[in-house]
Amino acid sequence: MRILLPLPDRDFDVTEVAVPWKLLTGLGHEVVFATEGGDGPPAADPLLLTGVLFGQLGAEPEPKEFYERLTGEAAFRHPVAWADLRPEAYDGLILPGGHAPGMRQYLGSGLLREKIAEFWRLDRPVGAICHGVLALARTRDPATGRSLLAGRRTTCLPGYMERTAYYLTAWRRGRYYRTYPAYVQDEVVAALADPAQFERGPVELRRRGTATDDTPAFVVQDGNYLSARWPGDAYLFARRFATMLT
Repeated sequence: MRILLPLPDRDFDVTEVAVPWKLLTGLGHEVVFATEGGDGPPAADPLLLTGVLFGQLGAEPEPKEFYERLTGEAAFRHPVAWADLRPEAYDGLILPGGHAPGMRQYLGSGLLREKIAEFWRLDRPVGAICHGVLALARTRDPATGRSLLAGRRTTCLPGYMERTAYYLTAWRRGRYYRTYPAYVQDEVVAALADPAQFERGPVELRRRGTATDDTPAFVVQDGNYLSARWPGDAYLFARRFATMLT
């Protein structure tokens, strides 16, 4: 199947892109990347490759290895432009996250939201992780005028995670972990018909899910919609999304 994965030109999360790409292509699916202009390969947040503070708080070694392979792939080096996307040509949509300033291009795009709304109406699998959930929360259903997530159960980057990362690094990185003045969780919950539709998941800051251990990971599935909180959920998120495709 063909999976659409839109990206900003820079600053997306290494793990939230590379892990789904690796798992889905390993199962024989095609992942198609798209950027605003479609004019060259995008670039992940460089601090997640080298370390946010003293070489720490970045991506784990295996996702970084996946990303290195990904950067040599033709689909990644020659993305489709958002304006040229035909949502009906894809069997699934994945909206990854990231928190550095370059993500605003992607999270704030009205054109991309139009394409997301078109795909949503097809009732095919949609997955969003971390800040990627904001792209859905901000997209309005033309029929109702409400957020696409208004009637769905969802998770996203929890406020305690975003707050902790900011407080730990602000002295060196400023507002690096604060993409917007509002916390992601607050904006997502405001888009829901009922705050009880939001599921925070277990409190976890240190352990991440891996290729062989989903114990620390958490995702929420509501029909054809799948959401996850942070890079630590990426492996489980990718596997569950693959199951939805079949």
